Order: sequence, then structure tokens, then C-alpha cells
Amino acid sequence: MTGNETGSGHETKLAWVVGVGALHGTGAAVAQRFANEGLTAVVTGRSPQRLAEVVRAIEATGGAALAAPGDVTSERDLIDILAHIDNIGALEVGVYNAGSARWAPTLELDSASFEDAWRVCCLGGFIFGREVARSMLARGRGTILFTGATASLRGRPQFAAFAAAKAGLRMVSQSLAREFQPQGLHVAHVVIDGSIHGEKVLTRVPDLADRKGPDGMLQIEAIADAYWYLHQQHRSAWTHELDLRPFAESF
Repeated sequence: MTGNETGSGHETKLAWVVGVGALHGTGAAVAQRFANEGLTAVVTGRSPQRLAEVVRAIEATGGAALAAPGDVTSERDLIDILAHIDNIGALEVGVYNAGSARWAPTLELDSASFEDAWRVCCLGGFIFGREVARSMLARGRGTILFTGATASLRGRPQFAAFAAAKAGLRMVSQSLAREFQPQGLHVAHVVIDGSIHGEKVLTRVPDLADRKGPDGMLQIEAIADAYWYLHQQHRSAWTHELDLRPFAESF
């Protein structure tokens, strides 16, 4: 891992992005954006191979990154990763981008799938936010960002599991914001309202970009720019909730 050398007098600043999968995906783009700004990106996901690809891509552009594989539903995994991060430098940014976009007709949705969506989207977000806040409060500064979705705001047919999980994460983010913002931590929730132009969606629906037309899908680099913007905001005018959608998306 590259970064500030020990003894240089400069503390290594880190951005921890959880929910990193495909190289051409939102998590990887957000990690790349913060690395471009001089932070060391710590990327967490379930696939060590995919994380290694993301790290190599960031390093190829001159940035610093390290892979920290883990399961977002495992409290022990998240706590252990954070302990490692705290030994490296100052955690300036924590981004919870994990999600489980499951949908099915309600009569076909089993309770295990419903619970799994909640564990990934909501429980993991709570554990992440709690532990990241614990780390940041010692310095009295830091940014915690949560990735939301259209389902954070409303439930649609066949979306009971995903909507309940994402709405729960939104409430977690609001509670953390009201508790920790007066102590110097900026907590924000980003509603991604629309289809993302990334590997996950385009693999499932290859012709979606053509059907949506030019700029009809959210570009991952544009999403990453919004996350950086939130981190840069002056504390006299913090945004708690930001919604992003393509210009042609109805809402």
C-alpha cells in the first residue's frame, strides 16, 4: 500500500467504502474518487478477487488503496476491519454502499429472503455507522455516507423486502445524523433514484442503456462526484439527504 510515510509528520487519511463489487460499479467509482483526492481508499466486499481488481485500478492512476474483504452482516468482520484501519491512520470518510436488491411477488417471498435483505441493507448499515462514528468521535470530525434507493422513500409492488430494508437504513442515517452531527460528524443519505450505468444493471439488462437514451442512466463517476461534494461541504451548510436521478427520470 502506498500513502504517507511513517514519520513524515502527516497522518494518513482514509476513506472506507463498504459494498465494493464490480470494477465498473458505484462502490469502486466512489473509492477511486476519494483516492484521486489523496485519501487512501479501503475497499470492502465479499470477493477478494474483485477487490484486488479495484485496488490495482486505483493504484494504476497513482492512488493508494487496500483491500479488506468482509461480510457486511458480520459484526466481527466490520469491527476487525475498522481496528485495522485505525492502526493505519485517520478515518475521514465511511461510505456504506452495500445493498441486496431483491424483489419478488409477495406471495412468493419467503421470510428468509426478507430477513437477508434487511441484514445487508439495514443491520449492516447500523453496525457500520455505529463503529465508524465511534472511531471518528475521538477526533471530532468525519463524514459518514449511506447509499439509498428509490425504495428508501416508497414501496412498490413486489419490493416489500428491499423497500423495508432501505427505508430502515434511511431511518438509521437520520438518527445518526441527529445524534452525531452536533459532535462534528457529517452524516448524509444519498437517494439513488434511477438505473445506474454499471456492470450490475447492464449485465442483467444489456439493452437498458439504449432504451434509456443518452444520459438516461446515472453515471457512476457522477455519483462519485456527489459523494465527494458532500464530504467537502462546510459545516455551516451540511446536506443530510441528497437525491440523484437522471434528467429524464420521472419522480
